[in-house]
Amino acid sequence: MTNLNDHSDIQEGYSKAGKKLGMYIYVLPNLMTTANLFCGFFSIVQSIQGDFKLAAYAVVAAAIFDLLDGRLARLTHATSKFGAEYDSLCDLVSFGLAPGLLMFQWAFAPFGRLGWLAAFLYVACTALRLARFNVQVGVVEKNYFQGLPSPMAAGIVASSYVAFADLGWAEPIDIQAKGLLFMVMLLGIVMVSNFRYRSFKDLDLKERLPFKYLIIGVIIIFIVALRAEVMLFVLFLTYAILGAVFGILRIGKKQKQIKASVYAPAGTNENDLQEEDEQD
Repeated sequence: MTNLNDHSDIQEGYSKAGKKLGMYIYVLPNLMTTANLFCGFFSIVQSIQGDFKLAAYAVVAAAIFDLLDGRLARLTHATSKFGAEYDSLCDLVSFGLAPGLLMFQWAFAPFGRLGWLAAFLYVACTALRLARFNVQVGVVEKNYFQGLPSPMAAGIVASSYVAFADLGWAEPIDIQAKGLLFMVMLLGIVMVSNFRYRSFKDLDLKERLPFKYLIIGVIIIFIVALRAEVMLFVLFLTYAILGAVFGILRIGKKQKQIKASVYAPAGTNENDLQEEDEQD
């Protein structure tokens, strides 16, 4: 028979467990991440309703909020594991599901099964890209991404509609739709590739830099201003193509170290990995 002391001990245990389960989070950066999620969801709704231009702009807005939440967290020293996981979940919606559905509703539906499978491939590769990025934190170089970043891939997808609409191709003909289908499948593959893309995190605009950087910035602004809707798509796509070309030319470099570090069993330390590399 259970006595009163046992009941008091149980209640005390529950109260302690409740305190341990309590969570404190940084509100401001996570609000930016929530705004990212909202834009992604809003893009999905607009794609379903057929307003592809608004859906595309919502993806771009999500990318801006995604940039702000990371910068804000670092500036306020409010980085946390919760924020990193929450950010990845929101990114899957904004940079995976939203662009995939946008492309299917806009250009891929006439292809039937091939159309929705191409959109699914893009979404699946986005999920794989984000999962790999999470386990690579502290392993890969900070100045480079391994594979095309998902916000950039989503930006290419979103800006493709804006560019096509500006050129009068809002309803793409068969050859254009096939080109978009091929582009989206390639974007998915490049996201999960080992191609190295510059992150430009080493570029500190607060410090003094050579005068040529200002000239380059002025030239980029001039090019984009000529026809922003089209040139942004061209610039984003150029970034993706150049990274793939450089990756093919330098294929095999540093992939072994990344593979050993990221996909090692849990509990493996750096000394074990170093010994394995020496044995290989």
